[in-house]
Amino acid sequence: MKKLLITRHIAEPVLEQARARFDVTLASAPLSVDDCAEALGAYDAILPTLGDDFTAGAFAKAGANPRCGILGNFGVGYSHIDAAAAAAHGVAVTNTPDVLTDATADIGMTLLLATARRAGEGERMVRAGRWGGFGPKVGLGTHVTGKTLGIIGMGRIGQAVARRGHFGFAMPVIYFNRSQKTVDFPARQVENLHDLMAGADFVVITVPGGAANAKLVDRDALAAMKPEGILVNIARGEVVDEAALIEALEAGRIAGAGLDVYEHEPHVPERLRALENCVLLPHLGSATVETRQAMAQMALDNIIAFTEGRPPPQKVN
Repeated sequence: MKKLLITRHIAEPVLEQARARFDVTLASAPLSVDDCAEALGAYDAILPTLGDDFTAGAFAKAGANPRCGILGNFGVGYSHIDAAAAAAHGVAVTNTPDVLTDATADIGMTLLLATARRAGEGERMVRAGRWGGFGPKVGLGTHVTGKTLGIIGMGRIGQAVARRGHFGFAMPVIYFNRSQKTVDFPARQVENLHDLMAGADFVVITVPGGAANAKLVDRDALAAMKPEGILVNIARGEVVDEAALIEALEAGRIAGAGLDVYEHEPHVPERLRALENCVLLPHLGSATVETRQAMAQMALDNIIAFTEGRPPPQKVN
């Protein structure tokens, strides 16, 4: 029986399937570079997720021909895996696209609405016993309906957010995408990131993580936003220059931010946590029972296909 390492506890029905087919080891914490190197040499397949450091260094430490043949990643993003290094060492990498699109888009709209309407501040006020009752100027936020929605990265999730904004809130949609992208609903592609940041009332980031997009939203991009603008990040933390964002929020150069991801998860800077104009969630993008089970199933299905000699359907390298 082949050995499978699953690096976090996944949905029980999928875990039962895995145990019926493999000799399963279940870990409970993120794997360091050394842990990853050791795992590559000890298991036939690994089901990792965000936080497991399958870097080029991990593959180098594992040697030229590691025992592991596949990393069936739990998640659509795989910036924590050096896919090129994996391929060079004969290790397939797969991900879980499509199944988390709607859940992640829903969180994007949750953050947009919560930040615009100061829902986080309001809930903290009520829980702390500081609410003195209705007043004409208590908790004044920003109207959402009819405002311009800007999407950075018009992939599956970007389009799902855009549809919610357009059809649900009558929001004109503009988007920045490095390649030309045609969509089947009213939306306008802008030529550069500066135009997107300057033209939108709400900016939602949905691009993939990784080196190509690291600090894509930098100090200059944030400076282009409207003073009343709100930034939402449901992509990866490294896409935003976190220090520059904190400075912009502290100085009131933008109105607010809604974040589900952070540059050095699970660390969230104290200065960010102290900001009232920022709504912070603990990476809940795909966190529904249905979605997380579907992600686990897809990751396992890729591993099963590989171990049976079939091409893994979601192979990315």
